[in-house]
Amino acid sequence: MSKQGSLLDHGNAGYSQVADVTVPLACRIRPSLLQDVAGQPDLTRNESWFAAMISDGRCCSCIFWGPPGVGKTTLATLMATAAGIPFAQLSAVSAGKAEVQDVVRRARAAGQTWLLFLDEIHRFNKAQQDVLLPYIEDGTLILVGATTENPSFSLNNALLSRCRVIVLQPLKATDIAAILQRACQHLVSQSGTFAVADDAIAWLAENSDGDARYALNALEALFQADASRIWSKEKVIAQSLRRAARYDRDGDAHYDLISALHKCIRDSDADAAVYWLARMLEAGEQPLYIARRLIRMATEDIGLADPKALNITLDAHRMYEILGSPEGEQGLFEAAIYLALSPKSNAAYMAEKQARALAGETRAADVPMHLRNAPTKLMKQLGHGAGYQYAHNAEHAVVNQQHFPDGLGQPALYLPVDRGFERTLKERMDWLAARREGHKS
Repeated sequence: MSKQGSLLDHGNAGYSQVADVTVPLACRIRPSLLQDVAGQPDLTRNESWFAAMISDGRCCSCIFWGPPGVGKTTLATLMATAAGIPFAQLSAVSAGKAEVQDVVRRARAAGQTWLLFLDEIHRFNKAQQDVLLPYIEDGTLILVGATTENPSFSLNNALLSRCRVIVLQPLKATDIAAILQRACQHLVSQSGTFAVADDAIAWLAENSDGDARYALNALEALFQADASRIWSKEKVIAQSLRRAARYDRDGDAHYDLISALHKCIRDSDADAAVYWLARMLEAGEQPLYIARRLIRMATEDIGLADPKALNITLDAHRMYEILGSPEGEQGLFEAAIYLALSPKSNAAYMAEKQARALAGETRAADVPMHLRNAPTKLMKQLGHGAGYQYAHNAEHAVVNQQHFPDGLGQPALYLPVDRGFERTLKERMDWLAARREGHKS
């Protein structure tokens, strides 16, 4: 747990302003009242279930899911304070079964329920998560987990069934600006000549990507650089580093951005498609990953409505392999624009799904005798290939013979749309059907 000194009161009774300057600024000004928590209105407004729970002095096992710096630790400490129970904090990055059981021993020795705040809980494996279950069940621990990853993927069902999942949102710039103003008041108590201009505060808030901790760390860096300066916007920009985009190649942001790109291409919005493509590249995504996904989009959402789409994406993949970054990335933008503006059809994709399902249901069905291979005299004597009609010997190269196993009839698996080249394919299928019908009469 963080080292805390005596509280200082500078006219902000709702904030735990810690005197020890070695403690990070974000911890020193942590709110001690729910009404002073910035953002998360679904939890902090008076009529919310969370506010009612805090007011009643209760707490519950829950998982806070949200990006960094949005108040997960603050809300957990408020729960423990409201319920009047001890608060223990562990990080799943470094802690394990032994550390959890140590908290359990301390709780049982005290004869009291403890609130265990487990940061980065998604880093616990299944066995480590299972260790928590009996202690939640018997009331030894109130578990409050914090995660930036989707808990439905990273936490097992047994743990999720015992915890309420609470989704936290990135803070608005106005919320972060208010937090920075309060932090400035705290810093002024240490150096009366320190000040940050309002437009500089606004710039820090806008460039923190919804992360209050990042903004407070940036403010604290200004104070440490020169506690006697009045910081203008220009000086703050010169001192600060613009925050990198929040992105994890294996996390939710990775999947959310590629989902956005795919859906914008499917919806024929070229402008939005190149925007999300640029977002991924700027965040550091591997261009060849994007190239592979574009190839998939060409077959899933365009298919035979524009057969050239697949070639365009394959060429983009090859272009990047030859040129690399940044020149090779131009082919990805060209492919994304082409896919977005192409006629759309998922008919080939749906035909694949239906054909696979039918094949799975009829995996034991025999190949009709006239379609079987007959490379030997014995096989011919057994009837393999007997009665097969050679299409090239028929008028228009069209024959009417059974192609599916017995009993399946003629299921329609490929249903072309009336768009792009599939309109031509549909006309061809109708023409073939008419020729085959003519052969029946």
